[in-house]
Amino acid sequence: MSGKGRAEIPQRLQDEGGLVPGAARRVARATGIPEAEVYGVGSFFHLLADSEHKLRVCTGLSCRMAGADGVLETARSAGMPVTECTCLAGCDVAPAVLRDRRVLPSVHPDDIRRAEGDWQRVTSSQEPVDGPWRGYVGPEGADPEQRVLDLHGPRDFSGAAYQRALALGLDGVLELVEASGLQGRGGAGFPAHIKWRSVANQAETERYVVLNADEGEPGTFKDREVLLRRPDRVLEGLAIAAATVGARDVFLYLRGEFEVPWQVVEQAIGEVEASGLYSGIQFHMHAGQGAYICGEESALLEALEGKRGMPRLRPPFPAEKGLWDKPTLVHNVETIACVPPILERGAEWFRALGRGEPGTKLYCVSGHVCRPGTYELPLGVTLDELVEAAGGYVGTLQAFSPGGASSGFLPASERSRPLSFKALAEAGSMLGSGGVVVLNSTVDIAWAVREQLRFFEEESCGQCAPCRIGTRYLRESVDRHAAGNASEPLAKVAEAAWQMNEGSICGLGQAASLPLTTALKHFPEAFGASSSTSQDGVES
Repeated sequence: MSGKGRAEIPQRLQDEGGLVPGAARRVARATGIPEAEVYGVGSFFHLLADSEHKLRVCTGLSCRMAGADGVLETARSAGMPVTECTCLAGCDVAPAVLRDRRVLPSVHPDDIRRAEGDWQRVTSSQEPVDGPWRGYVGPEGADPEQRVLDLHGPRDFSGAAYQRALALGLDGVLELVEASGLQGRGGAGFPAHIKWRSVANQAETERYVVLNADEGEPGTFKDREVLLRRPDRVLEGLAIAAATVGARDVFLYLRGEFEVPWQVVEQAIGEVEASGLYSGIQFHMHAGQGAYICGEESALLEALEGKRGMPRLRPPFPAEKGLWDKPTLVHNVETIACVPPILERGAEWFRALGRGEPGTKLYCVSGHVCRPGTYELPLGVTLDELVEAAGGYVGTLQAFSPGGASSGFLPASERSRPLSFKALAEAGSMLGSGGVVVLNSTVDIAWAVREQLRFFEEESCGQCAPCRIGTRYLRESVDRHAAGNASEPLAKVAEAAWQMNEGSICGLGQAASLPLTTALKHFPEAFGASSSTSQDGVES
């Protein structure tokens, strides 16, 4: 089988129902790939390796705070094929449950009891059957001219921004993207124009554009809303990027749990293909199979090629040698959806919307707020401003994660700090993908830290020792400390964190220690340390 043909392996295993007995052998015979390799791919991904579990209850931080443990125990007591997982990009509708491949929002133990032991009957009052989720994308009534993505706006398949891009040409589009200051909205905040220019300047003429819609950072669910509400913006942004960098094939990698967003995007692709709107550009959809690490761009490319989703050593970077060793532009959903409005309204308009950094930002907020959801606000608003849009705090603010699990925890005293790339980096945290999780005074910080560490331990691909060993070591250190063995467990956290940051191949290992190191700095009392110096020696 050719290298591109190998990409069929995950889908073929999905069609088999996962790694059920004999599945790897049947796929091996059909593809000519050795059975051991087929099995190796399937065993890497949760949805294929654990296919017997038809219900998966999210036990991420936001979902556990909302009662996920009760849902899980009720399902187990009912004898359902259930297990726990993290995260389903449903933090705003916690606790979230995956039924086969469909995410059910706001599931209550009563939903489990009413199913009478039949997992297929598990439902909730907000199940998204015919349309988008009932997420808040406010603040309601805001001027659409002050929004980039305008999630309340009507879909537009006119292709006006695409036609403008064709008229501007390569240099014109690159200059506009650069002038806008657009940064990657997936986590790193890397300037978009540098990626575009690097791909466009490659000598190799066969190039690709890849959409990273493998949204799995705990606390993050914005890309889900963009795919559901504005697939027109996503497809037009991808078409503009492809035409600009000289690519004909566009690959959309959606996480396997995004059944409803998949249906919405698939329908939108059908519309643009029927109209011939983006003639010469082919859209290809690919379903992820459950692996948080595939949100890292090189791991995603490995998965697209039908391999285990393990990050690549860099350089070379994807812009030089990406998908099938060809120059590849990889972008997050929110980033690429910002492109059409920039083409339509101009770089200065986009820049003026932010506070110190360009544009608006889709902030996800969950946890102890009145209306968890996705809110489009100027990049650089404060936590208090975001939570005001979300209806206010529930209880007294104790701590918050400004950018998902990878950003660690900040204390209430940082509530006035701008939620921007630069300001949060100065605080030893990060904006990441903008997944804000709010914790009130009822939460045990040490418990919250353990939940985030558990996530990273489970989702480490295991390729590099600093990450594989370090994530386990940090979680075990917290466990031993909680068990009363406090003589040494946290003493070497700083050293372990340094080794993980310096030696890990990708961002998972580099950021996995932040929940613990930031908590030790800002909340030393949660671990029995003094208020002046935490046990890892970090001044607090």
